[in-house]
Amino acid sequence: MLRTVRDVGAAVRRARREAGLSQQALADRAGVSRQWLSRVEGGKGLSVEMGKVLDVLAALGLAVDLVTTPAAEATDGDPFAGLFEDGS
Repeated sequence: MLRTVRDVGAAVRRARREAGLSQQALADRAGVSRQWLSRVEGGKGLSVEMGKVLDVLAALGLAVDLVTTPAAEATDGDPFAGLFEDGS
């Protein structure tokens, strides 16, 4: 479960490594700089708003949990396709 901005960064790093991607390769795929991705993985590059969202969730006893989704190619490039049961 993701409870802090640092948890988000660690999850990104873990998933990137499991996918066998370098920071540069992932940055290229995501359209961000390698430096920005490095800050995110270190828990430093995410916005204050993300930290506030995680704080609110924690106050509610909730946490973010990442799940593996189908590859972008299988979802016509929409990274959110298939996340909702009703297809929305």
